[in-house]
Amino acid sequence: MALQTFTPLSNTEVSAFCSQMAMILRSGIFAMEGISIMLEDADDPEEHMLLAQIDDTLQKTGQLHEALEKTGAFPGYMIQMIRIGEETGRLDDVMSALALYYEREASISQMIRNALTYPLIMVFMMLLIILVLMTKIMPIFNEIFLQLGGEMTGLSRTLLNIGTVISRYSIVIIILTALFAVAVLYFGKTKKGRQQFGSFAANFAWTRSFMEKLAACRFASGMSLTLSSGMSPEECLSLASELIAHEAFSQKISQCKSALEKGQELHKALLDSGIFTGIYARMAAIGDRTGVLDEVMQDIADTYQEEIDRKFTGLIAALEPTLVIVLSLVVGLILLSVMLPLMGIMSSL
Repeated sequence: MALQTFTPLSNTEVSAFCSQMAMILRSGIFAMEGISIMLEDADDPEEHMLLAQIDDTLQKTGQLHEALEKTGAFPGYMIQMIRIGEETGRLDDVMSALALYYEREASISQMIRNALTYPLIMVFMMLLIILVLMTKIMPIFNEIFLQLGGEMTGLSRTLLNIGTVISRYSIVIIILTALFAVAVLYFGKTKKGRQQFGSFAANFAWTRSFMEKLAACRFASGMSLTLSSGMSPEECLSLASELIAHEAFSQKISQCKSALEKGQELHKALLDSGIFTGIYARMAAIGDRTGVLDEVMQDIADTYQEEIDRKFTGLIAALEPTLVIVLSLVVGLILLSVMLPLMGIMSSL
């Protein structure tokens, strides 16, 4: 069977795959037989082809991580963790942890999409309504003014002139809108674009705080997964650093690794590097001393997740009435700039 490269799976699909594999492995079924069972149940043609290639490679090599890697559909972090699970004999535990990890990643991605999509739709609607008023409605009012022997002045005249310019250069505006849509897709769909957007967002106080919390959540989740697999702290930090696209947070991880290499305790290195502060640092210290740091890291990740959820919920709750109020004020101002002079002219007739 010729090897084929598949489209990368979404976090939700990866989580579902890991969850199924964890259930199969915990039932005492080997990975090779488990893939064959999943292949028999696959209804979607693309899924069937993917599982067929995994099954074929697994039959030849006996290595699940190698079979997954050759498809090109699974994340590198997942493949590395599966390799570790196969080497340590804890593949079922690793698959369960990966299912939870990618479920969290899917939840975070969905929250980001929700937080960005709604404001963008509202802004687009606002701009569309304003453009229609300025390019279609204002010229009609101008004709009415001329028929009544008057003319637009002040704000209404300015808006009319802007609408005329927009109508004249509509092709340019359409091109700019298309370029903006391409930019949104680039920054939202590509890895490089997301990294560049993250670097740009780090320049602002609110977004910087959010990006740091998001990076800390992913770091804690990754550390929980790697520590529970029996890896050394240095190896855990190396793997967890691959999950972080935040440049400043990556530097903190590098400082933490350097401190560990010098013989410093993990919880102390996490505190001194600034990865965790306050209550999170105390939680890490207690977990490190009691030997349950992997569980504490999971608790830290959950806490960060809840904090991120609250921020997004508050943001969306505040944006909805704010955008509606702004839209109402802008439209009302435009209409008043026309109606008040018009009423003055009609009352003088």
